[in-house]
Amino acid sequence: MIEFDKKHIWHPYTSLSHPTPVFAVESASGVRLRLADGRELIDGMSSWWAVIHGYNHPVLNAAIEQQLKSMSHVMFGGLTHQPAVDLAKTLIDITHDDLQHVFFADSGSISVEVAIKMAIQYWASQKQPNKQRLLTIKNGYHGDTFGAMAVCDPDNGMHHLFKDVLAQHLFAKSPSCVDGENHDCEAIDDFERFLKENLSSIAAVILEPLVQGAGGMRFYSAAYLKKVRELCDEYDVLLILDEIATGFGRTGSLFAYEQAGIAPDILCVGKALTGGYLSLAATLCSSKVADGIGSGEYPTLMHGPTFMANPLACAVANASLKLLLSSPWQQRVSAIEKQLKQELEPCRSLKSVKDVRVKGAIGVIELHNPIDIHWMQPRFVELGVWVRPFSNLIYVMPPYIIEPEDLTQVTSAMHIVASEIGE
Repeated sequence: MIEFDKKHIWHPYTSLSHPTPVFAVESASGVRLRLADGRELIDGMSSWWAVIHGYNHPVLNAAIEQQLKSMSHVMFGGLTHQPAVDLAKTLIDITHDDLQHVFFADSGSISVEVAIKMAIQYWASQKQPNKQRLLTIKNGYHGDTFGAMAVCDPDNGMHHLFKDVLAQHLFAKSPSCVDGENHDCEAIDDFERFLKENLSSIAAVILEPLVQGAGGMRFYSAAYLKKVRELCDEYDVLLILDEIATGFGRTGSLFAYEQAGIAPDILCVGKALTGGYLSLAATLCSSKVADGIGSGEYPTLMHGPTFMANPLACAVANASLKLLLSSPWQQRVSAIEKQLKQELEPCRSLKSVKDVRVKGAIGVIELHNPIDIHWMQPRFVELGVWVRPFSNLIYVMPPYIIEPEDLTQVTSAMHIVASEIGE
């Protein structure tokens, strides 16, 4: 199986000519992945941040099984169904009161595509069709499709190869304010300068609130985000927040924007929405945006995925959100944060380490040099944990149900690996 895989199958961000190590998974339960060779690994990644309840959860399994008895899929064009309606109601209830309308998408990247379309179509309906550009900050990541790639960092991100064929957007300085009440005056001044100089062409601002994920696992303060909201209001620009990675409790609040006391005009969610069971995302927007589109010259939102609002995905998302909201998730995330801070801090003294940072259930070791995935990935497996480093970062986003002793094994492995670099 492994040999066939190496020869024929592309994995995310890999080369067929120089394949990275691949490990066959036989089953998964709780926070453990069981490999085909019998080894068990403690999962520190939540399968790219989605499996917040752990694997093979009986409640989520039951939701899938129950939905299968009625229908696994039905087109959403001209039809609707209870799982989709229930999920929309819940998303509206748990997000800011301004967010009253839901578009279901296949994946996080597509939810960003839809958000961009909403913003551009809103202004076209307001008879300002020249407002087609987005303003964002450097070091961001919003997905791998062409619209989403265009608002990822064009120089330091994963998509610089496509820079010349992507839509050209605007990139302000990234904030360096990690926490506290400061909003990094230099960064916000740069942001406002871009707004002033390009206001006639800017449709929206798009940001990952408080945590820039795959663009570098960078954190910034809620004060900066609050200031961005104020500037968007002052200059009459829509604000899109990409909470695909941060939504559903990862940063310590249900949504990261809550920590700034603000609301977006458009919100993207995904990943943990279904507890990692099926691909599903959503784009929510305010009545201002929805009415602005619907009452204008172009009232039809031009997007409609084949598997939009898939009943199986909606059913398991409903079960996942109910499970999350009825659990002590705040205490769990807080405990994970405290333990990550305590157990990763000693890594700061290692020669290979540039920085250590923690926010909510996110722990990051930033190295001085890029990692060697061909050595590092098998080494983590030898240590009994699944951690997927990239660039110069060793980071974890464990399931919320992880026990302290299992998390200690993960952080210990991170320390061991970081200490072995350069030996």
